[in-house]
Amino acid sequence: MENVLAILLAGGAGERLYPLTKDTAKPAVPFGGAYRIIDFTLSNCINSDVRRILILTQYKSLELLRHIRDGWNILSPEMGEYVEVLPPMQRVHADWYQGTADAVFQNFQSIEAESPEVTLILSADHIYKMNYREMIDWHRRNGAEVTIATIQVQPAEAVRFGVLEIDATYRITGFEEKPAHGNPARSRFDPTMVSASMGIYVFNTDVLLRLLYEDSQDAMSSHDFGKDVIPRNLDRVRMTAYDFRDMNAKQSRYWRDVGTLDALYEANMDLVSVTPEFNLYDQRWPIRTRATQQPPAKFVFAQEGRRMGLAVDSIVSAGCIVSGGRVLHSVLSPGVRVHSYCEVEYSILMPNVEVGRYSRIRRAIVSTGAKIPESSSIGFDVEADLANGHQVTEGGVTVVGNLETGMLTAPDPA
Repeated sequence: MENVLAILLAGGAGERLYPLTKDTAKPAVPFGGAYRIIDFTLSNCINSDVRRILILTQYKSLELLRHIRDGWNILSPEMGEYVEVLPPMQRVHADWYQGTADAVFQNFQSIEAESPEVTLILSADHIYKMNYREMIDWHRRNGAEVTIATIQVQPAEAVRFGVLEIDATYRITGFEEKPAHGNPARSRFDPTMVSASMGIYVFNTDVLLRLLYEDSQDAMSSHDFGKDVIPRNLDRVRMTAYDFRDMNAKQSRYWRDVGTLDALYEANMDLVSVTPEFNLYDQRWPIRTRATQQPPAKFVFAQEGRRMGLAVDSIVSAGCIVSGGRVLHSVLSPGVRVHSYCEVEYSILMPNVEVGRYSRIRRAIVSTGAKIPESSSIGFDVEADLANGHQVTEGGVTVVGNLETGMLTAPDPA
């Protein structure tokens, strides 16, 4: 798409996803077996024919950089297409990025060098399918200077979002961040619902740079789009709302913020439902990622009492070996090994996890490279899980860090 520049905000530390973000940036956290979280936003860009993409990184970005280098080097610089990573360069001041707006402002020279008519601001840590071309066309048709993508949510859920008030011309006349009262503004698109901001913005580039400069001069600002730039300028520029059209082709619109461990867990479980809420297999809107050199998944032993290698209602990635164990309603990332007599249920095993014999895992997330000793029991006893150094989320999901064999206390085999 001509005259469009996309900027992906990928610098978040991801504290709420710890320990999964102990060594990597939040957008590089594995999701859905073969993917990284950032792949979904990048795939939306490519599928929308948005092919000038800047990725702003910050914390623990090495793994993210390598993922982009090895998996997204697919565009043609000769045609003016690229995916380029920009680390903090202290062009404007000596601080790291102070907020989403400051991250973009610190790269204003890179934006000016591209001379885009409009700039698309995206978060790199949401799971959804969206045609950005349609949003940009809406932006232009309505003569907007700023357009915010919205999704309709139930009024009771408004406390989790920034809520927009929209007039008959789709102009945004009010913005309230996480309203605590019981009567948030109803959606112009559906009066029974509330229009919540998705954190996706289209700016006329000259307007973007002007507003960011003004924000940078405000010592009281937190330099965030949702908290500062948008609310402060409602009356000064024409802002319109765009109602999200889901390319997922399901009955309900799918958009997930996977910024917490529970949210990440639930979004992965959406993928292994008998009728998944989010469709990874629709080639009309493909989700791509880095191709890894792994052998096919393998299932070993059958019809030998309890020693049977099988997986049911699960995603099993390349390089996995289920060797005499049973996997139910789970996500196995590349290189996972499940040994004999194991039972893994309703769990997410990140890349290169190894589960020792006779172990039982239920409702758990196991971090990349973790080695689970023989006869371990995870997700059955909260106090035991905590004593073994695991986390247990508010939703009751046990999260196992990257612990080597011998660092966990395992009971004797029964």
